Amino acid sequence: MLLAFSVAPSGQPAAGAVSVDGSVHDAVAEAVKIVRDSGLPNQTDSMFTTIEGEWDEVFDVVKRATEAVGKYGNRVSLVIKADIRPGYTGELTGKVERLERAIDEAGE
Repeated sequence: MLLAFSVAPSGQPAAGAVSVDGSVHDAVAEAVKIVRDSGLPNQTDSMFTTIEGEWDEVFDVVKRATEAVGKYGNRVSLVIKADIRPGYTGELTGKVERLERAIDEAGE
């Protein structure tokens, strides 16, 4: 399974979690650290963090990341998109590699 998610706090920040510029980068950094510490294959871009693994392990990481972000506000926004393809691994990079090959072949 590949799962892309974005999590951010909203509402009033918890005590000690005030952001002067309104940015959520501290909260997002805490969530991404949880993902990276999980040991699951992952990558983060400007909009989403994508992780690869089995259903239960991936959703456990998302739950822990969401809970960590929760202390930065009294609400949490969570967006999830999943590609559930049993029996496949290495798709975090494999899908992109196949796409790049197709682009190269189309340009020939």
